[in-house]
Amino acid sequence: MARLKERYEKEIIPKIMEVRGFKNKFQVPKLSKMVINMGVGEATQNVKALDEAIEELTAITGQKPLTTKSKVSISNFKLRQNMPIGAKVTLRGDRMYEFLDRFISLALPRVRDFNGVPRNSFDGRGNYSMGVKEQIIFPEVKFEKVLVIMGMDITFVTTAKNNDDALILLESLGMPFRKK
Repeated sequence: MARLKERYEKEIIPKIMEVRGFKNKFQVPKLSKMVINMGVGEATQNVKALDEAIEELTAITGQKPLTTKSKVSISNFKLRQNMPIGAKVTLRGDRMYEFLDRFISLALPRVRDFNGVPRNSFDGRGNYSMGVKEQIIFPEVKFEKVLVIMGMDITFVTTAKNNDDALILLESLGMPFRKK
């Protein structure tokens, strides 16, 4: 079992039940999935950029990504419909908790001038999204082999009904939010 999942079940659930006044442990919000998305706009001219993104996303998450395709044609960007333009991975279960643990404890401290993640990126339904500007913050990515610096979007999907419950959950899991 993942270290963070074990901590969630043993420490975090009772703490949130006490703080929020829940009577049943099943009322406590939990992390249901994480979606990591890499948009590779350069893939319209350079197909190898998408292959590199897929390779790096596989190394970071431990799971093979799904290739995303464009929905519409945009002539100014030399983009045609159904052209491969990005990659995404959906993590669940132990892989999700292991990725989150590595993300919080190894990757985020490597961000330059890091002073916490923003608190205002909740969607109103208890889900949190954030962007990462460089993929090289992950220790799995070999800095020497990187040809293009690419960013990624990470979405934390929770079972929380509102932003306050999701904030308490993510803070309890160790997410370093900025001080107000």
